[in-house]
Amino acid sequence: MSENCVDFTQIDDDFYENVAVCDDKLLDKYLDNGEISPSDVQQAIAARKTFPVYCGSALKLTGIKEFLAGFEQWTSEKKFTKDFSARCFKISHDKNGERLTWIKILGGKLKAKTELNDEKINQIRSYNGEKFTTITEVEAGDVVALTGLTKTYPGQGFGVGDAKNAVLKPVLTYKVDSKENDIHACLDALKVLEDENPQLHVTWSEHLQEIHVQVMGKIQLQFLQQLLQERFNLDIAFEQGNILYKETITKLIEAVGHFEPLRHYAEVHLLLEPGARNSGLVFANKCSLEVLTKNWQHQIMTALASKEHLSVLTGAPITDMKITLLGGKGSIVHSVGGDFREATYRAVRQGLMEEKIHDQVELLEPWYDFRLEIGQDQVGRALNDIQRMSGKFATPQNIGERTIITGSAPVSEMQDYAAEVRSYTHGEGNLECVVKGYLPCHNAQEIIAEENYDPVSDLDNTPNSVFCSHGAGHTVTWDKVHETAHYPYTYPLS
Repeated sequence: MSENCVDFTQIDDDFYENVAVCDDKLLDKYLDNGEISPSDVQQAIAARKTFPVYCGSALKLTGIKEFLAGFEQWTSEKKFTKDFSARCFKISHDKNGERLTWIKILGGKLKAKTELNDEKINQIRSYNGEKFTTITEVEAGDVVALTGLTKTYPGQGFGVGDAKNAVLKPVLTYKVDSKENDIHACLDALKVLEDENPQLHVTWSEHLQEIHVQVMGKIQLQFLQQLLQERFNLDIAFEQGNILYKETITKLIEAVGHFEPLRHYAEVHLLLEPGARNSGLVFANKCSLEVLTKNWQHQIMTALASKEHLSVLTGAPITDMKITLLGGKGSIVHSVGGDFREATYRAVRQGLMEEKIHDQVELLEPWYDFRLEIGQDQVGRALNDIQRMSGKFATPQNIGERTIITGSAPVSEMQDYAAEVRSYTHGEGNLECVVKGYLPCHNAQEIIAEENYDPVSDLDNTPNSVFCSHGAGHTVTWDKVHETAHYPYTYPLS
């Protein structure tokens, strides 16, 4: 545990010193005076500088009285503000399928039938087990469930900032085998579970009539199967998972999209730049209002943020890239809603195609940071395995008769390695893996060849533009857009 976790079962001189060490100001006071007061301890706990620890067993009723006495002695009643604030900490559904938003009131009061985040609260429920009573008003310190809200999510703040949750990013995708069940019933059930758990990602392919789930590993799949059986009476299975690859660029380029069928008009110029590793997508705006009106710029920035942009090597999502709006052109007469969205999507893909022909698109894959603990006689086998998996490792550390090896390796190679470790160590080895992030793919050409993705044939993500001449719209392929663009380039073509 953290050094700020302090044993509160024995109050002596060492106890006060251990509490003081948790905070620099408190330590200075202890060194100057040789003591700290009980109120100092209470304040340290309230400020989350000190975390009390009590020992006991609820099952055997040992240590309970001491814990309750300490709770009364060392905690102080929280003082709430009069202004309303609250935070959602959980989403669930009752037995009738009603969506429940669980919140804790952090200040002020909240009444039923009022609006919260532009949605009307139908009921405020106070739960005791599975039973509840409806109440008309709650105040600071209360924990309740709200009905009628559809857009809330765990960690969301009302009157306060959102909680900074450490959200794990899924790295594996599995196809759902619905067996004898209706595929849409399975999709509806999984969407309910996705609503409750932000770490679950569910996608539906209308074309293939398939459900895919993105998860961290096989244990999460087992938990999903159990939940679907118990809550929805659905017996499903999961087919072999695939790695979630991503792509990025290595050089900057100006991208252009033009959308001009008859009686429509929009042209967008974007700057695509490589971003820091594992930074995701970042959007910026350097366009003057003299070039594009505020409304048109808003449409472009909204379009950039509203879609998962696919790259051009394998059709994987693009990441670690900064997209900046440079400029463009609109028409007061012909530009209508959706024109700039179409031009924006085409611009992103056009730029990626330019990057591809210059070999400036890079395939990424998820990597694990691992910690492997084994016997010293098994080190040779382990190091050979890590090298075979295209992994990297630091110098092994011997602790007694055990050896600890730390390093990193591709998820695609190491995802099933824990079973091997259990086998060759006869259950005495231990492998811990944490997702490190996305790094260059160790077998990129092999994966690209397997996917055999044709970006030009992906009509939902076309890189081509539409221009108008002689009263009719016609397609201009991505490699000819620079010759026909109406707005001047800011960056010269290389």
